[in-house]
Amino acid sequence: MTGIKVIALDCDGVMFETVNANTAYYNDILAHFGRPPMTPEQFAYTQMSTADEAIAHLFPEPESFAAAQARRKKTGYDAYIRYMEMDPDLLSLLEKYNGAYQMAVATNRSDTMRKVLAQHGIERYFDLVVTALDVARPKPFPDPLLKVMDHFAIRPDEMIYVGDSAVDAQAARAAGVPMVACRNPDLDGDFHIRRLNEIDDILMRLN
Repeated sequence: MTGIKVIALDCDGVMFETVNANTAYYNDILAHFGRPPMTPEQFAYTQMSTADEAIAHLFPEPESFAAAQARRKKTGYDAYIRYMEMDPDLLSLLEKYNGAYQMAVATNRSDTMRKVLAQHGIERYFDLVVTALDVARPKPFPDPLLKVMDHFAIRPDEMIYVGDSAVDAQAARAAGVPMVACRNPDLDGDFHIRRLNEIDDILMRLN
């Protein structure tokens, strides 16, 4: 190993706490069609999935799926970004690593990710943002992380990926990238952290 050059982060559950935002977003769509709020199982699925996958899960019938997709696109996510809570360690981490490492986002979000970064004033810290719209196959496939490696012309052992869900771990494994499991001790990861500032210790071990 020659050392870590790139740090890639998932968004939901890592950079931001999005429980309130995503719950309100999908429950509002469900309520529009007279359906009850999400169950815990449905919520867990939406947290790991693309928006298209989430709507398909919540509205499995073909006719209702089409209507729900139309409603989702009409509603947009902008009004819900304010409910997202930035991790308390994120800004200091980005400032500390600015110029020392290339920073990337690899997320299953779609057209909302860049708006989230802009509204929280942190877009300038990221050298690359890879969303579900930028790859043929989003997580759990390795495509987002392969795109990061291709962009920076690095090997798998020259980056780390920080995620919190099974799809993150599966993508990292498939790409051969060291996986840092964030706030999920049961997740299959090479490293486990409870706070983002613990990434420092991992980088010291790998560099």
